[in-house]
Amino acid sequence: MQPIRNIAIIAHVDHGKTTLVDKIIDQAKILDDRKERTDLLLDNNDLERERGITILSKNVSVHYKDTKINVIDTPGHADFGGEVERVLKMADGVLLLVDAFEGPMPQTRFVLGKALELGLTPIVVVNKVDKENCTPDIVHEKVFDLMFALEATEEQLDFATIYGSAKNNWMSTDWRNETDNIIPLLDAVLESIPATKYNEGTAQMQITSLDYSAFTGRIAIGRVFRGDLEVGKDYMLCKADGSTKKVRIKELHVFEGMGKLQVEKVPCGDICAITGLDGFEIGDTIADLENPEALPRTEIDQPTMSMLFTINNSPFFGKEGKFVTSRHLRDRLFKELEKNLALKVETTDSEDKFNVFGRGVLHLSVLIETMRREGYELQVGRPQVIIKEIDGKKHEPMETLSIDVPEDMASKAINLVSLRKGDMLVMEPKGDLQHLEFSIPSRGLIGLRNKILTATGGTAIINHRFSEYGPYKGDFTEEVKGAIVSSAAGKATAYALNRLQDRGVFFIDINQEIYIGQVIGENSKSDDMAVNLIKGKQLTNMRKSGTDDAMKIAPKIDFSLEENMEYIKGDEYLEVTPQSLRMRKIVFKA
Repeated sequence: MQPIRNIAIIAHVDHGKTTLVDKIIDQAKILDDRKERTDLLLDNNDLERERGITILSKNVSVHYKDTKINVIDTPGHADFGGEVERVLKMADGVLLLVDAFEGPMPQTRFVLGKALELGLTPIVVVNKVDKENCTPDIVHEKVFDLMFALEATEEQLDFATIYGSAKNNWMSTDWRNETDNIIPLLDAVLESIPATKYNEGTAQMQITSLDYSAFTGRIAIGRVFRGDLEVGKDYMLCKADGSTKKVRIKELHVFEGMGKLQVEKVPCGDICAITGLDGFEIGDTIADLENPEALPRTEIDQPTMSMLFTINNSPFFGKEGKFVTSRHLRDRLFKELEKNLALKVETTDSEDKFNVFGRGVLHLSVLIETMRREGYELQVGRPQVIIKEIDGKKHEPMETLSIDVPEDMASKAINLVSLRKGDMLVMEPKGDLQHLEFSIPSRGLIGLRNKILTATGGTAIINHRFSEYGPYKGDFTEEVKGAIVSSAAGKATAYALNRLQDRGVFFIDINQEIYIGQVIGENSKSDDMAVNLIKGKQLTNMRKSGTDDAMKIAPKIDFSLEENMEYIKGDEYLEVTPQSLRMRKIVFKA
C-alpha cells in the first residue's frame, strides 16, 4: 500500500495559504501545461476570489517520492472556525504558515490551538521572507512562545521550520539561502509528519465535510479511521441522537490532484468522498453493519452573534429578486444548516421572521451575500451579541482586538477603542508601525472598524477573534449620529440635495428612486430628521439668467454589506436585494 500523509494548512487570513497550495500543485506537475493557468486555484467560489479569503475548506492530493500527500486548505478567519474544527480531524499534521513581518496573529492562535488539542504534528513555514523590514528569526521565536503558551507537548515544540516565499516559489531551511523550488518543504512533510497507520478491525469513517453534485446529490467526505470501505457493501450510519440506519455505498472516490478518482475500495488513513448516502449529517459515523461503533462528534464553538432575518416588505418589494416569500426564506436558511455547522436558525412567533445565530458579522454577511447572489430578497436587523447568565451574573462575549497603525495615529485608535469599553493588553513597536492589542466586548466591535479606518486615514490593519465570555461591561457613552429619512417617494432632485448638504452626508445619488421611510443620509446632530428630497425648484415664467450658482454636490457615501450591517440602528432594517442595499426605518411616521 502506498504511504499516505494527511496535512492541513492553517494560517491567519492573507498569510499565503492558498498561494502555497498552488505552488505544491505546480511542483507535483498535476495540471495540464496546455491549459490556461489561473492563480488561487482552490478559491473557486466568486466570494472567495473577490474577498481574497478562504471560506470553505478544500482537498487536493499530490504524489511526491512515491508518497501520496493529501492537502487540506482551511479558512483563516475565526468566523469560519466551525469549518476548521471539523477538517482538522482528517489530518495527521499541520503546516502553520506565518507572515515573516506580521508574525503570529489572533487567528493564528485560534487555529493552532485547535490543532495542538488534537495532537497534530506542526511544521512552521515562515512565509514572505522577501518583505521589507521582516524579522524571520524573531517570528520563529514568537511561534515557539505561542505554542508554549498553548501548552504544546515536548514533541510538538520540537517542530521543523521552513523559510521562504510562496509567491516567488522557493522554500529553504535557512531564510538567507534562497532556492529555486519548494522541495525542502515537501521533504520536511515526509520527514516530520507521521505516515497514516493502518488500524485493523471493522470499518469506521466520520463524515467531516459535504459536497453537492446536481447529478448524484449530497456527497459525504471524510477520513477512514479503521478498516476499509468498499463499494456495494452495506454499512450502518450512526447519527447524533444515537439512532442507526442501514446504508449502501454506491460510489467511492479518492482525491487525485485537483479532482477525484473513482475506486472500488478505500483503505484506512485515506480521505474519500462517498455518493449514494441519504439522510446523513456532518459528524455522523459510517460503521460496521453488525457492530456499529460511533466516533466522538466534534464540538463546535457556540455562536456569539444573532440577527433577525425577515421577508422584504418595503415599497420596492419584488422588483429585483426571484425568491421573495417567507417559504423561500425558510427553505434557504434551513438548507444552509446542512453544511454550515456554526450557524443556528430559530423560528419566531411570526411566520416570516427568523433568528439566525452565527460566529460574527463576517460569518453572517457571507451567508447574506451568497443569498442575494442566488436571487433572494430579504431584510435583516442589527446584529445583536448573545448575552449569557453565568452564576447569576450577566456575561457577554469578549474579543481580542489587534490593531497595527502608524505611530502618530495610535492615540486616535486607542481613544475610539476605550470609548467602547476596550482594555489595552499590549503596546509595542513593529517596524514603523505600532502594534496594539485590546480586550473588548464583541458588541463594541460593531461599527468600530469604520470609525478607526476613518480616524487613521485608512492606514490601520484591524483583526479580532473571540476569546471568552466575560462579565457585562455596561453601556457605551459615545455619541451616535441621527439618520436623515425620506418623507416622500420619487426621484431625488439635485436642487433638494444641494439645499440640504449642510445638514449631513447622503447615501444616495441624484435621480435615485427613494421611498418614504428610507434612510438616505446621516444627520450631523444626534436626532433623526425627515426631509423631502423630491422637491424641485419652483420656476416662474420670468427666469433671469445668472442667478443660479453652480451646484457642487458631494459624492454619496457607499457602504459595503458589512458596513451597512454594522451601521444600522435597532429601529432600522437593512433591505438586501440582488442589486441594492437600502437602510430603512422599521416604523416611520412622517
